[in-house]
Amino acid sequence: MSIIYKTVEAMPDLQFSAVGMGTWAAGGSDVWNHSNDRDNIATIQEAIGLGVTYFDTAPVYGMGHSETILGRAIAGQRDKIIIGSKCGLVWDSQKRVSNNLTADSILEEVDRSLKRLATDYIDLYQLHWPDPDTPLEETAKGLKTALDSGKIRYVGLSNYSVTDALKLQSMVPVASFQGLYNMLERNADSYHGIPLSYRVEKEIFPVCDQYGWAFFPYSPLFQGLLTGTFNASENFDSNDVRASNPKLNGEAFDVYFQKACALKTIAGEQNCTLAQLALAWLIRQKQVTSIISGALNTQEIKNNVSACEVRLGDEVMNRIGEIIEE
Repeated sequence: MSIIYKTVEAMPDLQFSAVGMGTWAAGGSDVWNHSNDRDNIATIQEAIGLGVTYFDTAPVYGMGHSETILGRAIAGQRDKIIIGSKCGLVWDSQKRVSNNLTADSILEEVDRSLKRLATDYIDLYQLHWPDPDTPLEETAKGLKTALDSGKIRYVGLSNYSVTDALKLQSMVPVASFQGLYNMLERNADSYHGIPLSYRVEKEIFPVCDQYGWAFFPYSPLFQGLLTGTFNASENFDSNDVRASNPKLNGEAFDVYFQKACALKTIAGEQNCTLAQLALAWLIRQKQVTSIISGALNTQEIKNNVSACEVRLGDEVMNRIGEIIEE
């Protein structure tokens, strides 16, 4: 199975697999249906064997559990992969999550993440969500200290406005941006009902081009909708985090579901699954560096990586464009 690799100007020494692996689901069954530690570890190890180099995690995924599982899975293979983790979402003893991007909190989070990941450095350390109560200068101070210590190698941003992203860029080197992006959410204004202060194609891609940043799309399969396996309704139980996504439930879901059905027809014509079509479409976007694709078992990660072998010509891309036109 062949895999595509990409490099970016801001991180020239790192080689990113075009299909990466997101590990939110590795946070456990309390976070994601059908998640268990044994399968998650096996899936991560299978991904490494297939040539996947980029693995994305965050402390808040399962309150530290995702990082712990990733650390266990990569034992003895740290030099083969790129770890992207995050900071800024912290929780208390009642598991209540809040924003905190003060310098002291960032440095505490770095140390905790390193321990859970069983490593002495994190390749890419990303600000998960903005903290409206902390000045950007204070956040930059913590990031600089972490960079100087060697505990993190590069700084990335996630879910920031262009204005704040460029302000941070003026204070600390920024290497990447992670944002909501898939076939059906190209300039989305919300995520799980949370307003987004950026539009990917309209605003973020030009900045990535200008500064040589990597771009990592999260939710590349629209949290499962673009796998082609959803029903017209009742796809989740209340234990699944996706049950709280208004775009995947109720009237708002109908429009997206119909477009997914139309795209599934094209996938069939291309002899691939809808998920492979969606990932192949992302690979064709020149700003996309590594796709943060989730997988719950070894077959799913194999299917994701096989998207690198799907070749979409201009005619097919144009037909897809007609369906997904906003």
